[in-house]
Amino acid sequence: MIPAGVRLSFVISVLTLSATAVSAQPGGSNQGTAIKPGEACPAGMTEIRPGRCMQPQVPPPSIVDYRPRSTLVTSEHKVPKAKYPAIDIHGHVRSWLTSPDSIARLLTILDSINIGVMVSADNYSGEQLQRVMALINSSPRGKDRLRVFAGIDFRNVGPGWAEKAIEQLRADVAAGAVGVGEVSKGLGLSITKADGSRLRIDDRALDPVWRECARLGVPVFIHTADPEEFFRDSIDYTNERWLELALFPQRRYPPSRYPSFDQLMTERDNLFRNNPQTTFIAAHMGWHANDLPRLGKLLSERPNVYVEVGAILYDIGRQPRAAHDFFVKFQDRVLFGKDSFQPEEYPYYWRVFETRDDYFDYYRDYHAFWKLYGIDLPDAVLKKLYYGNALRIARRLPRTGWSR
Repeated sequence: MIPAGVRLSFVISVLTLSATAVSAQPGGSNQGTAIKPGEACPAGMTEIRPGRCMQPQVPPPSIVDYRPRSTLVTSEHKVPKAKYPAIDIHGHVRSWLTSPDSIARLLTILDSINIGVMVSADNYSGEQLQRVMALINSSPRGKDRLRVFAGIDFRNVGPGWAEKAIEQLRADVAAGAVGVGEVSKGLGLSITKADGSRLRIDDRALDPVWRECARLGVPVFIHTADPEEFFRDSIDYTNERWLELALFPQRRYPPSRYPSFDQLMTERDNLFRNNPQTTFIAAHMGWHANDLPRLGKLLSERPNVYVEVGAILYDIGRQPRAAHDFFVKFQDRVLFGKDSFQPEEYPYYWRVFETRDDYFDYYRDYHAFWKLYGIDLPDAVLKKLYYGNALRIARRLPRTGWSR
């Protein structure tokens, strides 16, 4: 019989040896470099335990070469076609609207993804608009499926500019334009007035044109600024859009050369407030899809403002519960739009909007390195998102062929 004191001493010795062995193993708590609370790991290291950093023991891959394969096993529901026919209010298909053959090919693609109407938001005006509308109207299938937005020339705003712009706008709407746009991000960023000064988005010299849009009953589709991360002083490794800016450095807007993101948002919001009778559609959810409370406040305060979802699916799909609630709450204010016409990318939108799928790929790594989740919108909300809201605010869109 071993005395109790001896047994206890033996157990303590074993535990002490075990703890020492564990701490000496790779990844143990004593390895690496210590950091203070709230301090970041040194460059090239990552945190392996609270307060301990370590660098990889093999050469790490670059950000473009690291492509881990998910081991998650979960249900998948691919959605090649939208559940209901959709109006793409933010299309860029100018190169397709050039001949009967190219229009026929475009319509075949639209059928395959269930786009009922494509709006070319490519700033058509004058003779160019008349030519493309003649081509569309001569297409037996295209005449009820394709529409265009009119453009406004914002160069040289000064005395007499508004009268000429209004005259052209009236002619373009009479020729078949269903709205105005895409008003480009150049308004506010780079376009100058006749005197050489920057043309602010809220310049009151533009108001007569916005009032004419209200009188004609056509919405204004406006793209202001770009993601806020594009406006930072420098590109560093805390920037979510680092890879995109490294690939396309011309997309940066350093504060030494451009107005700030907040300045542009203030000017845009002033525009909305100063023209309450004009219907505005803010492209890309106003670049606030990453800040839905801010966007919700804007929509609550400005009943003349709507948004569309082009090129920000990465923000919708990473916050499925908040996004679902937002789309339900503001179901009368959000329109479908895609932006760049890449047919292979539309099914990602349908899958986010229509399913409850977990953790699936986004279509462009340089936009987002994270995964998407379905937000599972109710059918009534889907119908409004896909076509109902567009039909309500753009009265010149085709009125037949939509699900009830």
